[in-house]
Formats: sequence, structure tokens, C-alpha cells
Amino acid sequence: MTKLAGVVCPLVTPFNDDGTIARDLYLSHAQAILAEGAHYLSPFGTTGEALSIGMAERMQALEWLVEDGIAADRLMPGTGLTALPDTVALSVHAVGLGCAAVMVLPSFFYGTVGDDGQARYFAELIRQVEDPRLRVILYNIPQNSGVPVTPELAGRLGERFPGAVVAYKDSSGDWANTQAVIAAAPEIAVFPGSESFLVPGLAAGGTGCISATVNLNAREIRAVYDGVRAGRDVVAAEAVMKAKRQAVQKAGLIGGIKAVLAVHSNDRRWLNLRAPHLDATWESGLELTTRLDALGYEAEAQL
Repeated sequence: MTKLAGVVCPLVTPFNDDGTIARDLYLSHAQAILAEGAHYLSPFGTTGEALSIGMAERMQALEWLVEDGIAADRLMPGTGLTALPDTVALSVHAVGLGCAAVMVLPSFFYGTVGDDGQARYFAELIRQVEDPRLRVILYNIPQNSGVPVTPELAGRLGERFPGAVVAYKDSSGDWANTQAVIAAAPEIAVFPGSESFLVPGLAAGGTGCISATVNLNAREIRAVYDGVRAGRDVVAAEAVMKAKRQAVQKAGLIGGIKAVLAVHSNDRRWLNLRAPHLDATWESGLELTTRLDALGYEAEAQL
């Protein structure tokens, strides 16, 4: 089976002033990111405030995307929750819609169970979904979850469940861990969680990136990805791409992205975040937009 590959956007979730998901903003943003060059969308990851959004809301919003004409095989929704029945329910729903894959956190409350416990969790998920169409992306973000998906666990699951465990998103920010996963699980696709590691990741055998800042910079990140795959010189373009990532990261990824989207669209609903996050501010959006604009760079001109 061909490995999953490309530039993936963990889609931000806009909220109306009453706290409900803003369907119009959600759909228009999703369509725009695909038009800018993202290969896939990953609703309900960390950037999408997934752990602040209920199961029914997730399923409804995923259906909105498909109803709006987005092919389900370009969607990789996050489905990982602490309770296995909830993860199963979200995964069954996504598979039923025809999604390309589901992105699954480890069971993150019982942190002492180790690789054996996590292996049991993922094995039970695959057994209970009981659908040959299921494709699992292991999601490693230990600074948030408190529980790593170790390279050894990735290799173990990839070998035990070929065709079901197909990818690994590494949002640890630890390049050594990404390299270790590529070495330990050569049969699965490995996606760094930041475009800062896109170029070295591709060189080392990774297959792209799943990055929050694709929400703002899809065209340029896709141009660097395509440039590397075509063997072109991407040094200058990579430097600007990484500088933009750092600017957004410094501002706070979720709030920074939403603040810039508010300024770009002149729609202040983008400033809304769900508790426990604090709302973004218009002033921060103006400041970050100015910083990003000052970095310049048009993808087509550079590559």
C-alpha cells in the first residue's frame, strides 16, 4: 500500500459568539486551505481544540465538510479520547464516511501503563472498529498528553497491524525522536508536526508534515514540499517558511492563527476560543500579520 504523504492541515475550529462551531467560517476556511495546496485536512487535532469539543459536535462538523463537497478521502480527523468506547465511536463514524485515516492519541490519563498498555489500547481499537478500511495515524504529543507514543511502540504496532497502523504524527518537537520512529517503523509514514522539520524529514524518509501553520501558510509549505520532491533548491524558501512558523509559534499557535484569520477576514468570530483557552485579540492579530508580511516570499516566485 502506498504510504500517506504530503502537507496536512490540522484545521482550526472557529466558534460563534455563543460558543457553537461557526459552520460558515469552518467550511470556507477548509475549502481555502485545500485550494492553497494542502493535500489533506485533519480536523480535531490539538490546533482544532479537539479536547474542548464534544463527540456529537465533532461528528456533525465532519459531516458538514463532506456535505460541502470535500472528498472524505482528504480528511484525517482526530478521534483519540481517553475512553476507548468514545475513540471507537468517533473512528467508526469517520471510517463510515470514507475518511483517509483517523489520528489517534494514546490513552493519556493512565500514564503509567507503558507501551504494553498503549499497545493493548490500539489493538482493542482496531479489533472493535472491525473494518478493513480503518487507517490509524499514531499521534505523539507528549508535552500535552503526558504520554509518549515511543518509537518502539510505533514499530511494534506497525509490524503487528500492517495496513491498519499506517502513520505517525510527531508533535514532540524532538527531531531525534522523529528519526528514531523512521528507523523503528519503516513500513509506516512519518509526519513531523512542524514544517521546520519538513525538509530534513523528507531527506530522512519521512513523508511530509502535519503542521498548525498550514492554516496560514499552505501555499508556501506546499511549494517547499514540491520543491524537495522535484530536487530543486529550496534553501531560501525553507528559511522564510521556518521564520514564519517561529513567528506564529511565539505568538501562540492556536490564538495566533485565529487572530491572523480574524484580521485577514475582518471577522472577529475567529478570535473566539473555547475554555480553558483565553480568547485571541485583534491587536495580536494586527501585530502578527505585520510580522508575517514583513517576511515576504511568494511561493511561485521562489520555486
